[in-house]
Amino acid sequence: MRFSRNGYGLGLLVLLVYGVGCDRNIAPYDPAELPQQPDLRRIFPAPEPTGEGPAMAMGAGAAGGPAPAVAGSAEPVRGEIRLSDGIRPEPGAVLFVIARRRGAQGGPPLAVSRIGNPTFPQAFELGQEQVMIPGLRFEGPISITARLDADGNAMTRDPLDPATASGVPADPGQQDLILRLETTSSP
Repeated sequence: MRFSRNGYGLGLLVLLVYGVGCDRNIAPYDPAELPQQPDLRRIFPAPEPTGEGPAMAMGAGAAGGPAPAVAGSAEPVRGEIRLSDGIRPEPGAVLFVIARRRGAQGGPPLAVSRIGNPTFPQAFELGQEQVMIPGLRFEGPISITARLDADGNAMTRDPLDPATASGVPADPGQQDLILRLETTSSP
């Protein structure tokens, strides 16, 4: 087949490549369709029963309401976040309060609370309702950190964003935790 004599051969090749490479089933745009929470049951299947009570139904928290407490889960951690002297929050800053299992070095956090336009001292609560992965329990020894993010995007980290120097040990049910935000770098 010669492509230089006529465009039919090239057009047929492009059509063939497109037909083989595109296997997505894309539905037409529907202006009446309303946004809704995704169904995460395929990504996060319901946990196996452990004999400690009924397992949490996966779809219950995905409908937009708070996730129901898992049987045997602990009480939330409550406390207050304070700023070190000289720190002024940027307008529109977002405060992230993060719980991880004590000793965990990576992976997703156990629980996260996102507080927009915080006022300091800022009260916080982390418990079963803030757990990141459905089916996990807010229990055991944990470590709490906080970060005041100027741009509000949890994925970007500016060294000038005030944060806790290290994780503060806590136990579920603790009511008096104090976190202090400091800057670690200078401009």
